[in-house]
Amino acid sequence: MGNGKLLISAEEVSKHTSRSTGVWIIVHGHVYDVTEFLDDHPGGSKIILKYAGKDATEEYEPIHPPDAITSNLPPEKHLGPIDPKTVKQVVKETTLAVKKQEERLRSRPSLEECLNLHDFEAVARSTLTDKAWAYYSSAADDEITHRENPTALGKLGHPDGELNLVRAAGKYKVIQMIPTLASCSFDEMMDASVPNQVQFMQLYVNKDREKTKRIVQHAEQRGVKALFITVDAPQLGRREKDMRMKFEDEGAAVQKESKSDVDRNQGAARAISSFIDPGLSWKDISWFRSITNMPLILKGIQCWEDAVLAYEHGCEGIVLSNHGGRQIDTARSGIEILVEVVDELKKRGMYRNPGRRFEVYVDGGVRRASDVLKAIALGATAVGLGRAFIYASSSYGQDGVEKAIQILNDEFEMNLRLLGAQNLTEIVPSMVDARSLGVHVTPVPEDALYRGNYVDMRLAEMKKGDTPKAKL
Repeated sequence: MGNGKLLISAEEVSKHTSRSTGVWIIVHGHVYDVTEFLDDHPGGSKIILKYAGKDATEEYEPIHPPDAITSNLPPEKHLGPIDPKTVKQVVKETTLAVKKQEERLRSRPSLEECLNLHDFEAVARSTLTDKAWAYYSSAADDEITHRENPTALGKLGHPDGELNLVRAAGKYKVIQMIPTLASCSFDEMMDASVPNQVQFMQLYVNKDREKTKRIVQHAEQRGVKALFITVDAPQLGRREKDMRMKFEDEGAAVQKESKSDVDRNQGAARAISSFIDPGLSWKDISWFRSITNMPLILKGIQCWEDAVLAYEHGCEGIVLSNHGGRQIDTARSGIEILVEVVDELKKRGMYRNPGRRFEVYVDGGVRRASDVLKAIALGATAVGLGRAFIYASSSYGQDGVEKAIQILNDEFEMNLRLLGAQNLTEIVPSMVDARSLGVHVTPVPEDALYRGNYVDMRLAEMKKGDTPKAKL
């Protein structure tokens, strides 16, 4: 017995494989009745039915926080622990794909060979599974507007997932943004933080506002310092690289019982995001203000008009972002919008007003400390990075994240010295020529003689003998 409930045999679980018999699954040694949850599952019913009557832990773990199933199912659906004596021990065969990935991990360059954040991406591209690489690297449509800062589904790349980011950020006093779509639970991440560690929370607003309220208030109780509400994702964009991978197999014929008309077989992003409320609007700001005292920051602002509206609606800040081109391809980047946003806020007395706190953040495409300093010079309060740290975590775990932070710190120190600035307050707009910021094709005559002698820079390379992964 466990928690007062009788042990359930594997044979009994195997009888519950359809809507008519009830759908039971095993996760982390416990049995759950998920029959009534089939049509509400963000990833659709097909993937649950595939594991009906079986142990779903291996599929569940990389894309769910540990408490996802216990939090979303009522207590009466928690049937009890599985009887370990009745579970058949299955010898798992290592597939050729897994063997190749393990070989690539053994052949990765040493951490000391990573000299910049681009190196971590190069290593991750060679060592991640195809599914993980497709999710992390994908963008919308033709991927013209590509770079972003997602930090979701960390366990797709490393078994410790987002905990690598929490621990490294705490060690180096870097503010960390906790994502809604984490593969570690919120409390796991908070428990892994150090005393007085500053953490923000990124929120995708759930259609079920009671769930959103519970999440927000719990975050505030645990000490989260600010709430970043994502406002640019009423529907996720077509991330075709991710879609081609598809997030679940076709599975058994029993899946045909699914009554859902929605095509969920379109990659990791869409498989986990159908809960997002597409009806989010300005009137919801007052509702958020009624449920929390945390500062409210709107993430995904794309024009100065919305920046002004955010100020007028009482928000404490905005994040200028195009969601990394993962939403609408060719949308302008945050750094492009920054100059006009700052100008329009200044005209209205809304920028750095001593009597009113309103901060302007930027994310997307940041790979160098010089990128951060340019944004600061043009008026940003701070800059967000994510994808680079996910690649570092995926390739080298917490050590990789710490190394990435050290690289950025060294770059900051060097750049500030070369600019003649003692600290960030001495970084001023005159240090940046922003006249061609919105020009994506700049005609510059090629210096053929120089180019003829130039040798392209090299990224950190896999050790010899490894077969590079094919491009998607």
